[in-house]
Amino acid sequence: MKVYLAGPDVFRLDVTAWAESSRALCAERGLVALLPSDSLETTAVGIHRANLQLLTTADAVVANLNPFRGHEPDSGTCVEVGMALALGKPVIGYIDDETPLVERVAVRQRGGHYLCGDGLKVENFGLPMNLMLAVPVQIVTGGLAEALKALIAEQFLQEDVEWGLRGRG
Repeated sequence: MKVYLAGPDVFRLDVTAWAESSRALCAERGLVALLPSDSLETTAVGIHRANLQLLTTADAVVANLNPFRGHEPDSGTCVEVGMALALGKPVIGYIDDETPLVERVAVRQRGGHYLCGDGLKVENFGLPMNLMLAVPVQIVTGGLAEALKALIAEQFLQEDVEWGLRGRG
């Protein structure tokens, strides 16, 4: 199974070491890692095209959804997750902290609403991130290893369901 690894990890100063480690974690589990950092593209348009091409060839997506430059996940990662969902690919997201967004972001209450520092409402569904990610994506607490474990478990479950349906044929 080919797995696209989405997330802001491509911005790490140690991206090469991260990529090698991530590729090894996938290989140990019989998975092939597709990493955006492998692209030789250097322009914005080239990187965009290369990443989307990798994503479309993937069987699944595992996404680092930890807050990046703020309270929410990396915006590029959110685009990749949305595209994967639209293509019907399984998506597993991982986070370090499952504290609900409202507890991390809200600074005051007014009129029954939780507000952030900018005075905007913060949703209060008990989810660790915006509901548009937290509802359709299977979120696991931990790192890449935990997300890969969840992906493999999801695939086995899906295969069992498909096998069971075929067996009734």
